[in-house]
Amino acid sequence: MSTSLEVPEADPCPFCEYLNGTRPFTILTRNSLTATLVTREQRGVGHLLVLPIEHRPTLLDLSGTEAPAVMKAVIVAAKAITDAYQVEGIAVWQNNGIPAHQTIPHVHFHIAGTLPEGGTEWNAVDEASVAETDAIARKLRPFMP
Repeated sequence: MSTSLEVPEADPCPFCEYLNGTRPFTILTRNSLTATLVTREQRGVGHLLVLPIEHRPTLLDLSGTEAPAVMKAVIVAAKAITDAYQVEGIAVWQNNGIPAHQTIPHVHFHIAGTLPEGGTEWNAVDEASVAETDAIARKLRPFMP
Protein backbone atom coordinates (compact mmCIF):
# COMPACT_ATOMS: atom_id res chain seq x y z
CA MET A 1 0.00 0.00 0.00
CA SER A 2 1.10 3.55 -0.72
CA THR A 3 2.30 5.32 2.38
CA SER A 4 3.50 8.60 0.85
CA LEU A 5 0.02 10.07 0.38
CA GLU A 6 -2.25 11.26 3.17
CA VAL A 7 -5.48 9.37 2.54
CA PRO A 8 -8.77 9.78 4.38
CA GLU A 9 -9.81 7.19 6.94
CA ALA A 10 -12.98 5.15 6.64
CA ASP A 11 -13.44 1.97 8.60
CA PRO A 12 -15.25 0.19 7.22
CA CYS A 13 -14.70 1.31 3.64
CA PRO A 14 -18.05 2.30 2.08
CA PHE A 15 -17.07 0.95 -1.35
CA CYS A 16 -16.08 -2.41 0.12
CA GLU A 17 -19.45 -2.50 1.91
CA TYR A 18 -21.28 -1.77 -1.36
CA LEU A 19 -19.34 -4.52 -3.11
CA ASN A 20 -19.96 -7.10 -0.40
CA GLY A 21 -23.66 -6.22 -0.21
CA THR A 22 -23.78 -4.93 3.36
CA ARG A 23 -24.86 -1.45 2.20
CA PRO A 24 -27.30 -0.87 -0.67
CA PHE A 25 -25.88 0.70 -3.81
CA THR A 26 -26.46 0.30 -7.54
CA ILE A 27 -23.78 -1.87 -9.14
CA LEU A 28 -23.99 -1.50 -12.92
CA THR A 29 -21.35 -4.10 -13.79
CA ARG A 30 -18.84 -6.26 -11.96
CA ASN A 31 -16.16 -8.75 -12.89
CA SER A 32 -13.26 -10.31 -11.02
CA LEU A 33 -11.16 -7.11 -11.10
CA THR A 34 -13.46 -4.09 -11.37
CA ALA A 35 -16.93 -2.79 -10.62
CA THR A 36 -18.87 0.10 -12.11
CA LEU A 37 -21.29 1.79 -9.73
CA VAL A 38 -23.98 4.41 -10.27
CA THR A 39 -23.15 7.07 -7.72
CA ARG A 40 -25.85 8.65 -5.61
CA GLU A 41 -24.12 12.02 -6.07
CA GLN A 42 -25.07 12.68 -9.69
CA ARG A 43 -22.68 15.51 -10.63
CA GLY A 44 -23.17 14.97 -14.36
CA VAL A 45 -25.30 12.97 -16.75
CA GLY A 46 -25.20 9.25 -15.92
CA HIS A 47 -22.42 9.78 -13.34
CA LEU A 48 -20.62 6.47 -12.68
CA LEU A 49 -17.74 5.28 -10.53
CA VAL A 50 -15.21 2.65 -11.63
CA LEU A 51 -13.13 0.97 -8.94
CA PRO A 52 -11.09 -2.15 -8.34
CA ILE A 53 -12.81 -4.97 -6.43
CA GLU A 54 -9.84 -5.27 -4.07
CA HIS A 55 -9.44 -2.45 -1.58
CA ARG A 56 -6.72 -0.15 -2.91
CA PRO A 57 -6.42 3.28 -1.28
CA THR A 58 -4.95 5.18 -4.24
CA LEU A 59 -4.08 4.94 -7.90
CA LEU A 60 -0.50 4.19 -6.83
CA ASP A 61 -1.69 0.99 -5.15
CA LEU A 62 -3.24 -0.68 -8.21
CA SER A 63 -1.61 -3.93 -9.28
CA GLY A 64 -0.24 -4.52 -12.77
CA THR A 65 -3.40 -6.41 -13.73
CA GLU A 66 -5.83 -4.04 -12.03
CA ALA A 67 -4.57 -0.85 -13.69
CA PRO A 68 -5.41 -1.81 -17.31
CA ALA A 69 -8.68 -3.44 -16.20
CA VAL A 70 -9.75 -0.24 -14.44
CA MET A 71 -8.86 1.88 -17.48
CA LYS A 72 -10.78 -0.45 -19.79
CA ALA A 73 -13.82 -0.18 -17.49
CA VAL A 74 -13.51 3.65 -17.52
CA ILE A 75 -13.58 3.66 -21.33
CA VAL A 76 -16.55 1.26 -21.43
CA ALA A 77 -18.42 3.49 -18.96
CA ALA A 78 -17.66 6.64 -20.98
CA LYS A 79 -18.91 4.99 -24.17
CA ALA A 80 -22.10 3.76 -22.48
CA ILE A 81 -22.89 7.25 -21.13
CA THR A 82 -22.21 8.80 -24.53
CA ASP A 83 -24.42 6.27 -26.34
CA ALA A 84 -27.26 6.23 -23.79
CA TYR A 85 -27.51 9.97 -23.22
CA GLN A 86 -26.06 11.46 -26.43
CA VAL A 87 -23.99 13.91 -24.36
CA GLU A 88 -21.66 16.43 -25.97
CA GLY A 89 -18.79 15.78 -23.56
CA ILE A 90 -17.49 13.29 -21.00
CA ALA A 91 -15.68 14.24 -17.80
CA VAL A 92 -13.34 11.77 -16.10
CA TRP A 93 -11.67 12.60 -12.80
CA GLN A 94 -9.85 10.84 -10.01
CA ASN A 95 -8.37 12.10 -6.71
CA ASN A 96 -5.51 10.70 -4.60
CA GLY A 97 -4.92 11.94 -1.07
CA ILE A 98 -6.71 14.40 1.16
CA PRO A 99 -4.99 17.45 -0.42
CA ALA A 100 -6.44 16.30 -3.78
CA HIS A 101 -9.94 16.08 -2.24
CA GLN A 102 -10.09 12.28 -1.99
CA THR A 103 -12.92 11.47 0.42
CA ILE A 104 -13.09 7.65 0.33
CA PRO A 105 -9.85 5.66 0.73
CA HIS A 106 -10.63 3.23 -2.12
CA VAL A 107 -9.35 4.35 -5.52
CA HIS A 108 -12.19 5.22 -7.90
CA PHE A 109 -12.66 7.06 -11.17
CA HIS A 110 -15.63 9.34 -11.80
CA ILE A 111 -17.12 9.27 -15.31
CA ALA A 112 -20.01 11.61 -16.16
CA GLY A 113 -21.60 13.13 -19.21
CA THR A 114 -21.41 16.90 -19.24
CA LEU A 115 -24.43 18.92 -18.20
CA PRO A 116 -26.42 20.82 -20.85
CA GLU A 117 -24.71 24.08 -19.79
CA GLY A 118 -21.32 22.32 -19.91
CA GLY A 119 -19.05 20.81 -17.28
CA THR A 120 -20.19 18.94 -14.19
CA GLU A 121 -21.54 20.10 -10.83
CA TRP A 122 -18.84 20.72 -8.23
CA ASN A 123 -21.12 22.19 -5.56
CA ALA A 124 -23.30 20.18 -3.20
CA VAL A 125 -25.83 17.96 -4.97
CA ASP A 126 -28.89 16.16 -3.66
CA GLU A 127 -28.31 12.48 -2.98
CA ALA A 128 -30.24 10.28 -5.39
CA SER A 129 -32.17 7.32 -4.02
CA VAL A 130 -31.18 3.77 -4.88
CA ALA A 131 -34.39 3.60 -6.94
CA GLU A 132 -33.16 6.60 -8.97
CA THR A 133 -29.69 5.12 -9.47
CA ASP A 134 -31.27 1.79 -10.43
CA ALA A 135 -33.20 3.66 -13.14
CA ILE A 136 -29.94 5.13 -14.46
CA ALA A 137 -28.46 1.62 -14.52
CA ARG A 138 -31.44 0.34 -16.52
CA LYS A 139 -30.87 3.11 -19.09
CA LEU A 140 -27.15 2.30 -19.36
CA ARG A 141 -27.23 -1.52 -19.33
CA PRO A 142 -28.22 -1.89 -23.04
CA PHE A 143 -25.01 -0.02 -23.92
CA MET A 144 -22.69 -2.13 -21.74
CA PRO A 145 -20.82 -5.07 -23.34
